[in-house]
Amino acid sequence: MPPIATHCRARANPTPRRWAAFGAALALALQLAGCGGGGSSSPGTAGATQAATVAQQLSPAAQLGELIFKDPTLSASGRMACASCHDAQRGHASPFDTPVALGGAGLDQPGLRNPPSLRYLRFNGAFHFEPDGTPMGGFFWDGRAATLQEQARGPFLNAREMANPDAQSVVAKLAAAPYAAQFRSVFGDAILSQPDAAFDRMAFALQRYQQEDPEFAPFTSKFDAVTAGRAAFSPQELNGLALFNRPDKGNCAACHPSTRPANAPGALFTDFSYDNLGVPRNAAIAANADAGFFDGGLCGATRTDLAARTDLCGAFKVPSLRNVALRKHFFHNGVFGSLEQVIRFYVRRDTDPQLWYPLDTLGDPVAYDDLPPALRGNVNTSEGPYNRRPGQAPALTDADIDDLASFLRTLTDGYTP
Repeated sequence: MPPIATHCRARANPTPRRWAAFGAALALALQLAGCGGGGSSSPGTAGATQAATVAQQLSPAAQLGELIFKDPTLSASGRMACASCHDAQRGHASPFDTPVALGGAGLDQPGLRNPPSLRYLRFNGAFHFEPDGTPMGGFFWDGRAATLQEQARGPFLNAREMANPDAQSVVAKLAAAPYAAQFRSVFGDAILSQPDAAFDRMAFALQRYQQEDPEFAPFTSKFDAVTAGRAAFSPQELNGLALFNRPDKGNCAACHPSTRPANAPGALFTDFSYDNLGVPRNAAIAANADAGFFDGGLCGATRTDLAARTDLCGAFKVPSLRNVALRKHFFHNGVFGSLEQVIRFYVRRDTDPQLWYPLDTLGDPVAYDDLPPALRGNVNTSEGPYNRRPGQAPALTDADIDDLASFLRTLTDGYTP
């Protein structure tokens, strides 16, 4: 079976769509560049009054969801909450210095993947295949959960995360929490005597919290301020946006559209598709010490229903680039630690593979080394900026990389003009 198109939903006829998106976004940027504004791109913080107002706006279920989200006592260790891996100060992404979190009963069990951001996921949908066969949607890096509610259940029972043995154990901890009476008030007096039903309601409450609280989709970046006419891009940021959209340069908009979709008030900077980027193997992940272990993304090791679809091996979810500058680690395996390093990998992966991959006994780079040799043909090599060969000039210069990174920093929420 040939490798499936996993880069962008319009892959069957990509060029017109990409140039149209580029033209529209660049025209918008040029139009807004003359608007008044300025100021810093640094994140702002909400005051206590604003937080109280938001809390009052949340449904009773969502208010419970917030309490559950921030409660470490619901874990086997008593020290890991949902918020431990999804820190609001990092755009609800990982706060850890390590590429994966340490969980389990003793907080000594390393995970397999970099905890992703939870921001803007309320606009995502269930996993499915488009008519052209392109995989779309779903939650987690491999899309195995159909909803935020289903996703919320997973960490509680994952041995590498909160490490509870079963739903009954989770609900027993909930019954001892200070908000147990509040939980009974919302979901019924007998709910805590029904572990499966109570666990389901916990996950439902977490979903409502993420769907209702503006903190999970604030649209308060400098990019949003520019779009609203309340600020202006600097020349460097404006050039970075152009590079972001141009198919012959960054081509980022192919999977991270900078235009607003129909179901959201602003651009999401993801189309919720999947791509196989051939990122380098990360030796800092404990599981990778086994040379025979490979994280296949859509085809496994965590997801199992698509194990036979070897053409999907190595494809991972395209994340939103909003708040990307707040992240400590990038990609599903957290292999890179800076925005500039990520961009440089994108444009020099195939022009200078020796920069990213180990060398074999002959001194040649072993490209795409985090996939088994037989599946390395799945890696996206047909679209810019990946369509280069060793010795060719990369799609972006070092100055271009700086400009693109400057634009990406305008996607950080909390900007005040």
